[in-house]
Amino acid sequence: MTKTAFIMIAGKPNVGKSTLLNTILGEKVAIVSRKPQTTRNRITGVLTKGENQYVFTDTPGLHKPKTLLGEYMMRSVGNVADNSDIILFVVEAGSELNPSEKSALDKYSASGLDVILVINKTDRANKIKLAEQIMALSTQYKFHSVIPVSALTGDGVDIILSELDPLLTESIHFFPEDYITDQPERKIFAELIREKVLRLLDDEIPHGVAVSVEDFSEKKGMISVRAEIYCERESHKRIIIGKNGSMLKKIGTYAREDAEALFETKVFLDLWVKVKENWRDRPSLLSDFGFKDEIE
Repeated sequence: MTKTAFIMIAGKPNVGKSTLLNTILGEKVAIVSRKPQTTRNRITGVLTKGENQYVFTDTPGLHKPKTLLGEYMMRSVGNVADNSDIILFVVEAGSELNPSEKSALDKYSASGLDVILVINKTDRANKIKLAEQIMALSTQYKFHSVIPVSALTGDGVDIILSELDPLLTESIHFFPEDYITDQPERKIFAELIREKVLRLLDDEIPHGVAVSVEDFSEKKGMISVRAEIYCERESHKRIIIGKNGSMLKKIGTYAREDAEALFETKVFLDLWVKVKENWRDRPSLLSDFGFKDEIE
C-alpha cells in the first residue's frame, strides 16, 4: 500500500529550512547562504522510501514585504500552505518567536493541519535554554510533535521522517521513485549561480541579484550554459565582475563544481553581468525572472 504526503517547510529567514531539505534528501536542491531570504521560489524535493513518498516544499522565509518581490514571496508561502497536508515549522534554537512566526503558527493551528515543530541549530544551543524553549512553545501551540535537530550535522533529522510516517495517507506516488526535485535544469543552474554570488559577496552586494539562464544545451557528455547575472547598480556590477574578472571567474568555478557533482557530467558556464535598476519592483522583470504566476 503506497502512501504520500505533501509537506511544507516554513519559518522565518535564515533558520535553516533549505539546509534541512537538502539534508533530508541527501542531495542539494535548494541554495543556502547566510543572507536572509535566500529562497525566493517554491522548491519541491521528493524522497521515496519503500512504500512512502514524502513531497517537501521549501518556501521563502516569513517576513514583512518591502518590495513587489517580497510580496510575491509571501503570496507563494500562502499558496503552498493551501495545498499541503503537513507543516514542518522550523525555528532557531534559543530564539523567541517574532510576530511573523506567531501569525503563521496561529493560522496553521486554526487550519487543522498537522504541524511539526522543528527546532534547528541545536548543535550550538544551550541545552537548558533549549529545554525551556521546547516547554514554552509546547504550551502555546498544539504540535503533532516537537523535534530538536541540527540540519547542518544531520542530528535528529531521521526522527522527522519517523514522525511524518503516521501522517502519510494511502495514495498513489505522484513522482517516480528516483525523482528528487521538480526544478527544471535551467532553474537549478540559475539558483546555483545566485548562491555563489550571495556567498562570495555576502557583505558587498545586497539582496538585489537575479540570474537568468539564456542558453542551455547538452551534447557529447557536456552541459553548456550561458547565464546572465542581474544586479541593480553599476557599482554592484563592478564588484560582481571583480578586478580583471577575478570574482566572476570564482563564481563560475564554484557553481560549475556544484553542477558537475549534481548532474554527474562536465559543465561549461558562460557568465555575463547586467544592470536592471529596481528590478524587484518591476512586474515585467519579475515575470521574466520566473515570478509570473503570483504576480498576475
